[in-house]
Amino acid sequence: MSGSGNLMDFLDEPFPDVGTYEDFHTIDWLREKSRDTDRHRKITSKSKESVWEFIKGLLDAWSGWVVMLLIGLLAGTLAGVIDLAVDWMTDLKEGICLSAFWYSHEQCCWTSTETTFEDRDKCPLWQKWSELLVNQSEGASAYILNYLLYILWALLFAFLAVSLVRVFAPYACGSGIPEIKTILSGFIIRGYLGKWTLLIKTVTLVLVVSSGLSLGKEGPLVHVACCCGNFFSSLFSKYSKNEGKRREVLSAAAAAGVSVAFGAPIGGVLFSLEEVSYYFPLKTLWRSFFAALVAAFTLRSINPFGNSRLVLFYVEYHTPWYMAELFPFILLGVFGGLWGTLFIRCNIAWCRRRKTTKLGKYPVLEVIVVTAITAIIAYPNPYTRKSTSELISELFNDCGALESSQLCDYINDPNMTRPVDDIPDRPAGLGVYTAMWQLALALIFKIVITIFTFGMKIPSGLFIPSMAVGAMAGRMVGIGVEQLAYHHHDWIIFRNWCRPGADCVTPGLYAMVGAAACLGGVTRMTVSLVVIMFELTGGLEYIVPLMAAAVTSKWVADAFGKEGIYEAHIHLNGYPFLDVKDEFTHRTLATDVMRPRRGEPPLSVLTQDSMTVEDVETLIKETDYNGFPVVVSRDSERLIGFAQRRELILAIKNARQRQEGIVSNSIMYFTEEPPELPANSPQPLKLRRVLNLSPFTVTDHTPMETVVDIFRKLGLRQCLVTRSGRLLGIITKKDVLRHMAQMANQDPESIMFN
Repeated sequence: MSGSGNLMDFLDEPFPDVGTYEDFHTIDWLREKSRDTDRHRKITSKSKESVWEFIKGLLDAWSGWVVMLLIGLLAGTLAGVIDLAVDWMTDLKEGICLSAFWYSHEQCCWTSTETTFEDRDKCPLWQKWSELLVNQSEGASAYILNYLLYILWALLFAFLAVSLVRVFAPYACGSGIPEIKTILSGFIIRGYLGKWTLLIKTVTLVLVVSSGLSLGKEGPLVHVACCCGNFFSSLFSKYSKNEGKRREVLSAAAAAGVSVAFGAPIGGVLFSLEEVSYYFPLKTLWRSFFAALVAAFTLRSINPFGNSRLVLFYVEYHTPWYMAELFPFILLGVFGGLWGTLFIRCNIAWCRRRKTTKLGKYPVLEVIVVTAITAIIAYPNPYTRKSTSELISELFNDCGALESSQLCDYINDPNMTRPVDDIPDRPAGLGVYTAMWQLALALIFKIVITIFTFGMKIPSGLFIPSMAVGAMAGRMVGIGVEQLAYHHHDWIIFRNWCRPGADCVTPGLYAMVGAAACLGGVTRMTVSLVVIMFELTGGLEYIVPLMAAAVTSKWVADAFGKEGIYEAHIHLNGYPFLDVKDEFTHRTLATDVMRPRRGEPPLSVLTQDSMTVEDVETLIKETDYNGFPVVVSRDSERLIGFAQRRELILAIKNARQRQEGIVSNSIMYFTEEPPELPANSPQPLKLRRVLNLSPFTVTDHTPMETVVDIFRKLGLRQCLVTRSGRLLGIITKKDVLRHMAQMANQDPESIMFN
């Protein structure tokens, strides 16, 4: 063919969808990185041509910061709205404000002119349902009516939430963090970060937290922030056309989510780095910091708690801690580790049962039953009736002279003349003993009910219930130590630092340490956990107790199993997540893992210049592989490169539409020059541009330890196995995960997705 040298390589112009991935597939990190480098090089060279191109280059460079600003503003606004709505709807279960029904109990009483400081929780404008409906505030009938309405409101909120999730956005259920971790590792789950998911998750989050279920809004807020990140990144081609760059935005969005969930901007950045991100370059660190800052600033401007703080739990303690107290702090760490292990094992067993039995077919009924049980048991106990955030706030609080809580019902010395802030240790009164019993019952209830609540088909976070369990245990230990120090101040351990009449022990501090220990035991966070806790409470002086408890809880929990709750849910769902923390110590080789194995049909390959369009289309139709190695010929098996399935399909489809003379028996070639063909042959199709000429290869004797490391650190989809340049087989990410599961005596078929 004389004119064959001028054949059009139609892929010189990019066509739609090239380079995108199918649902439930893994991205190729190396390819995304090289595409971004090419794009950047093109912009830099063009910016020297004209002023307009230079301005376009500047706009491209600034687009990352603009996306971060928008994420921070939207995430902060949504968090503020959720906080205000939860506050109002939680109080709606107990009563209503007559002057303005949209006021919560606290807002209603503070706007009233008839409220006194002593009776600040009671005001004429706020009426319980029994007062409004039957004009009775005390007595058995009023109690029963309030009890029934509390249960009905809880059931209504929960039913609305589960129905909205089922009908409009099935991906809006759960915490979202296991899936975010998987997506950030390079997996595609279309719709998981979509607009519908964002809208439904925001609305249902308010409903489920208000229903009184044992769950928190903190984990789901990370999902909400990542949905915001996905939405804004789709507005800029720099991010929408490159899945690797998009994940940098999502890492920063996760930081903004934690920033508004806990009012902890620095903790949010560290959480993203330590817990959820897979690839976290320095540039992403700065941008995460900026997004977290903007989100926290926006939330602070809304001021949802009315205390000019970012969180409900802000506390100030007036007593330093002493070395002898490290022993109870470490004991709380041990408790946190044991609770974490118990929770993970029981919750995963229950979730597995839900997946494998008929229970999973009735998600609405399950939510209704759990909500009914929660409301029925929670109402009689004042510590389970109130929202979990308020409970934690009360447990963290130091007992000042103005506190009206039962936990502060100590017997006062009538001769005491001391400043308000420095009240000495006192003997516990009847209220404290009652509170201890109620807290013990609340603790058992929370431990059991949270196991069944986390993982239902509603948005459910785990941070707040875990902290509540730890805070209750911690407060009880704190009161115990305080009373021990008061009654036995002559013991050798108390003699040096606890004189009679001194304020030695702060029970609220023990609650804070217990909360950190339990959260650490469940999630296995350490650095970010400590930073979140001191940002959350303002307790900078108490970093050492928090560190001691966090490290102890991690050690104890790791002794029973390395997986945190999020990793356990990733494995339960079969997501292809290669955890950086996992160690591979087995002495297997690439040849043991590669396919085809002995007895299996040979590898499906393309030849460089001898297959027709019809041959390739038949191969694509008969197999479901993500791509095909390209070899010189079937006899030599010399490797040339690798072609992705999706790009082959798109290339052939586009060539048939745009290039004349392409028919089923046209020869396809991947070389620079077309092959020698008879004069009457149809026009050949050149597809060199879809060919990856530098696929990652290892030899058949490469240790699997090295292969696993390569897959982890380079984020590969697949790796070809060769010997002396000849193709032997292929190893995919799924093969690596299955092999690791097999070596750990787990079911290799549990890895479900590509």
